Amino acid sequence: MVSRLLRRSRCCTGHIACPDQCLACGQPVSTYYLIGGGGRLGQAIASQYANQEIISLQRSVYADWSGANAVDRIARYFSPHAADATVFVASGLLDPRLATDELVSVNYRLPRNVIDGAARLGIKVVTFGTIMESLLDVGNAYVESKKRLREYVEEALSAAWPVLHLQIHTLYGGGQPSPFMFLGQMLTAIRNNEPFRMTSGRQLREYHHFEDEARAVRLIAGMPEMVGVTNLSHGKPVSLRALAEAVFGALEKNHLLRVGALPEPSEENYGKTFAPTMMLDTIEFRDAIQGVVEYMCACCTSGAVAAGKIGS
Repeated sequence: MVSRLLRRSRCCTGHIACPDQCLACGQPVSTYYLIGGGGRLGQAIASQYANQEIISLQRSVYADWSGANAVDRIARYFSPHAADATVFVASGLLDPRLATDELVSVNYRLPRNVIDGAARLGIKVVTFGTIMESLLDVGNAYVESKKRLREYVEEALSAAWPVLHLQIHTLYGGGQPSPFMFLGQMLTAIRNNEPFRMTSGRQLREYHHFEDEARAVRLIAGMPEMVGVTNLSHGKPVSLRALAEAVFGALEKNHLLRVGALPEPSEENYGKTFAPTMMLDTIEFRDAIQGVVEYMCACCTSGAVAAGKIGS
């Protein structure tokens, strides 16, 4: 497999690079493509390659790449720099309430077609899933779309295609939390000064800041031998109850918290702790509770945290 170790470009230092200009000056460069650069994960990844050559595709370029006849167009787009390139497919939809076909189109068909068009050229394709793929036998529509993607990555590996599927935990930071997420629901209740009804809160979650996650992505994606399915874990989960109590306590809103007001889901992660991913031992992940509390306080008390989108 062609080495894809990071090499600094002396010609291109911005997020949008000019690969032809770099090649013309004779400098060896690795080309990094980013699909979904407008989302929070995409923005965090782009910032990690600020001094590298990274090409963030405009949405208009890949808007129809989830279609049935898109594979050849995708191959033609990436073929000029297939010798040493990596494609991050960071676009995605998270809200399980969206129509199933919409979730499948963005979360499965788009990255599947990119795999078919780019990985067959020897280009490394990095896709993103959820840790819940391996925890829930029957998940919601969002989880099921990611399961399909993981299964396709496993099929692509049988053809010796360079594909890496990263299963990620819950992310925060980079903007106001989405209203349908746990943090977003808490924020709505706090801002409206209304009761926050939740389950017993025994569910376990790893919370990762987008910036920390992007550093982990860069590290592991830059390892030429890393292909297949792997999770990005720091091994320090927190219960939703502990998280909620810390947030409401820090904001002096304990009287709004209603733990146990909702029934527990029958299928959830009540006891699984993931071992830390060995390759990430050099990444210093923020303490989850402290980091989330600081983030939520910033969201509540000032406009310093700008609103942003999760997907793109």
